[in-house]
Amino acid sequence: MFDKVVIANRGEIALRILRSCRELGIRTVAVYSQADRDQKHVLLADESVCIGPASSTESYLSIPAVISAAEVTDAVAIHPGYGFLSENADFAERVEESGFVFIGPRAETIRLMGDKVSAIKAMKEAGVPCVPGSDGPLGEDPDENIRIAREIGYPVMIKASGGGGGRGMRVIHAEASLLNAISLTKNEAQQAFGNSAVYMEKYLEHPRHIEIQVLADTHGNIIHLGERDCSMQRRNQKVIEECPAPGLTDKERKKIGERCIEACKRINYRGAGTFEFLYENGEFFFIEMNTRVQVEHPVTEMVSGVDIVKEQLRIAAGEKLTYKQSDIVMRGHAIECRLNAEDPETFAPCPGTIKHYHPAGGPGIRIDTHIYQGYTVPPYYDSMIGKLIACAETRELALARLRQALAEVVIDGIKTNIPLHQKLVEDAAFIRGGTDIHYLEHKFGLR
Repeated sequence: MFDKVVIANRGEIALRILRSCRELGIRTVAVYSQADRDQKHVLLADESVCIGPASSTESYLSIPAVISAAEVTDAVAIHPGYGFLSENADFAERVEESGFVFIGPRAETIRLMGDKVSAIKAMKEAGVPCVPGSDGPLGEDPDENIRIAREIGYPVMIKASGGGGGRGMRVIHAEASLLNAISLTKNEAQQAFGNSAVYMEKYLEHPRHIEIQVLADTHGNIIHLGERDCSMQRRNQKVIEECPAPGLTDKERKKIGERCIEACKRINYRGAGTFEFLYENGEFFFIEMNTRVQVEHPVTEMVSGVDIVKEQLRIAAGEKLTYKQSDIVMRGHAIECRLNAEDPETFAPCPGTIKHYHPAGGPGIRIDTHIYQGYTVPPYYDSMIGKLIACAETRELALARLRQALAEVVIDGIKTNIPLHQKLVEDAAFIRGGTDIHYLEHKFGLR
């Protein structure tokens, strides 16, 4: 096992990684920007290194700064968490070339799955079902693009090949809008991702967002940890996640899980990863793969009993997976609310100092957060300040525990989206389960 690991991230995921390192006897190095010197994981780490000013481009996204921190502290490996450099193939490559271990997939795998066109091609070759589409980037011939759209059938979606996080997408309902939409999306993709390639696929009207968690070691062992339902979304950003997905059958779960394992074999996958699907009328359609630990990994941990971050560390250190597929038994139900420092009505970020903080407690309640009383939420980064997770034997009991936990949490001094979550857990359709990805925006007018 590693002697020392650099945690190349901030916030709750940095603290989460630190805790798993401590359990495995690994010393930790926290890297931080000048705005994050008071982060909890920075205060708790064995060593800490300031890698730049508040701007993420000059700190958390600076590859030389992160690698230099590993060099000056004699670290062995670097854990990227999620966001920032976690799915940057060039970073993974530079880490390995510099003599350190990248705690994640190989650079070529990140590159393959980071480009949506090549990812879809790889999944089709592995027998994973995909959304009907253009089977490659769109060319410059307008007549050909019109023909492809007619063949797929409207509505269609134009998507940036290098996109992600809900960005670089445009829905077209009529042919008259198609060519202009392709041009606009190409321009936006070039500006946002440095890659103007776009592709086209069928726009599903009422899909759910279902994802499969996988773990693969370097010895040929691969397992899946069931699925998560992440359909409660606003602007393609997840708000609530749960495990398992309501209404999914054991047969469906087994079939799609086995296909994801086969795909991992085909692409020689290493580490933790998530296959994301749209699910409609009993059919799965692959949309992308995230080659990192997910924000919503705690719901899978609570139900499966597997510490995903510790498995990441073990895999990167060359160890075999702790579990076989036959060891995985999903017990109960877990639901997670993302807690954001934002106005619950306008969704505008709400940085500031937390005057009072009281976490929820009780059976089955877990809070992953880096905040504390007196902590100042900076204005420079994502607004998420934590995750509230409730787990129980049944979904109904998990929801009851979640309602009580939301009532108990106190975060004063800044606005948060807790009032929105309190509305959602009382919503009749959400209580029934199985809402589609458009439900939240349509029901509550959240655009």
